[in-house]
Amino acid sequence: MVKNPPALEQLIESLRCLPGVGPKSALRMAYHLLQRDRKGASGLALSLDHALQVLGHCTLCNNFSETSICPLCESEKRDISQLCVVEMPTDLMMMEQTQSYTGMYFVLMGRLSPLDGIGPKEINLDKLIKRAQDGMVNEVILATNYTVEGEATAHYISELLKTRGIAVSRIARGLPMGGEIEYVDSGTLSMALLGRKQL
Repeated sequence: MVKNPPALEQLIESLRCLPGVGPKSALRMAYHLLQRDRKGASGLALSLDHALQVLGHCTLCNNFSETSICPLCESEKRDISQLCVVEMPTDLMMMEQTQSYTGMYFVLMGRLSPLDGIGPKEINLDKLIKRAQDGMVNEVILATNYTVEGEATAHYISELLKTRGIAVSRIARGLPMGGEIEYVDSGTLSMALLGRKQL
């Protein structure tokens, strides 16, 4: 059996740390980078090294930042009385794209998942509680995903905050814009009915 050189095996194994990348995908990526795009591979290595050296977490929102307080948290245009809790930085970016929210954020960097060993400590809940009790926050908006883990995370955070007298709300769910009822799943339709509001 032909064995790969140790350096290639190490590269393949390193690429497997990426989500959704199995042995075959990692092998294809490694061969592509070495054979077809060495310049890209070098740039990737430099970018990764640079990001690991300069990126940390914002002390207020916990998002990735090159400074101790990120530009969003430093902005005087933000409403400091609202704190929106999201799972990942990508969720924060999507919220910002709506241009309908001007408050502050807290990024959990994950969600509760006991089966994967992710508990309250791993998603920085102590830091969130401290931030929510800073005397400036009037409302915490839970914008975790509507998955089993996201719902469990929202419920857990909600209970923690309510016992401390902090107002908590949850983003609504229901029919998508432009969606037609006949194509919507029954769970989504049920939530849309339960979450209806007076006009």
